[in-house]
Amino acid sequence: MPGRKAPSKRVTLVDVARASGFSPSTVSIVLNEAPLSRYVAAQTKERIRRTAETLGYRPDAFARSLRSRRTHTVGVMIFDISDPFCTLILRGIERTLHGTPYLPIMMDAHNDRKQFEGYLEMLMERRVEGLIVVANWLFEEDGQVAKVCESRLPTIVVGRDLSHEAIRSVIVENEKGGYLAMQHLYELGHREIAVIRGPARLSDSHRRWDGIERYAGEHGLKIDERCVRELPFVLDPVSQFEGGEKLTGELLATGVRFTAMIAFDDLTALGAVRALTQAGMRIPDDCSVIGFDDVPPALLSTPGITTIRQPMEDMGSLAADFILDAIRRTDEEGADWPIQNLLAPTLVLRESTRRIR
Repeated sequence: MPGRKAPSKRVTLVDVARASGFSPSTVSIVLNEAPLSRYVAAQTKERIRRTAETLGYRPDAFARSLRSRRTHTVGVMIFDISDPFCTLILRGIERTLHGTPYLPIMMDAHNDRKQFEGYLEMLMERRVEGLIVVANWLFEEDGQVAKVCESRLPTIVVGRDLSHEAIRSVIVENEKGGYLAMQHLYELGHREIAVIRGPARLSDSHRRWDGIERYAGEHGLKIDERCVRELPFVLDPVSQFEGGEKLTGELLATGVRFTAMIAFDDLTALGAVRALTQAGMRIPDDCSVIGFDDVPPALLSTPGITTIRQPMEDMGSLAADFILDAIRRTDEEGADWPIQNLLAPTLVLRESTRRIR
């Protein structure tokens, strides 16, 4: 049809050969940097490369992978990309893989176990050379761990401790995080402290609670069990906001007094702030609130949420480092990586906590 552009034709090795005046085999040897290229004259190499650049030649990665039986791809499985916890972890993974020959293939399972299993099969079919799982609550459901174990890929999980299943994990020191949260509020003068724990099935929740109790025990502080609530286990991790709002409302309805609150994570803390504000309380004047994770909404809210930061970008970067190392080594040589990789949390001060009056 008049005025309609014909689709551009892919430039091939044969095109480069014709334009440069050399045989396709010589062009292939030079552009693929084959061992025989050391016998090709420097002037010839320069002419072939300049011609390829002028024509816009791009190597066929698929054809290369068939020849070498290498795909140079890393699978990155995410259970819910809308979860703010994922954002910085993905940035760390991308930062480490950038500049290497390895391309991340990201799959979002949308909190669906069957979709996770299907995507895992697809990644296997495409012969990814390593697998990074950015895990949330759903990953602890039965059947998910076995699938990863069966894959026989270099695999590492970020955000959940699966060392008991012989799968390498990158996690924050949750107990230390709980300890830091309690220490912060105690040093501000708070003694009547409410706690919204995570779901009972999560190891993260138990370890953060252990840290809270350890600090309280060291300082003779008794935590009133009437001030402790627990989030339900649901398939949508982003529901912590609603859970925080609901459980805080229940605490307020009991009439039990508390001047500060430790929330399981930042979304729970944001839900708690809404409930407290709707009850006519000022944050932090009437109640200080501290979260966990340091996801972007914690910084953008009013007031900004004081939180225990997980070094999420570093966690993603460390996971990618392991995968690259495992691909390059044999299993025996890679045994020096710990099965459980712990990173230290840090306290981030914002406007949601203050010294008690």
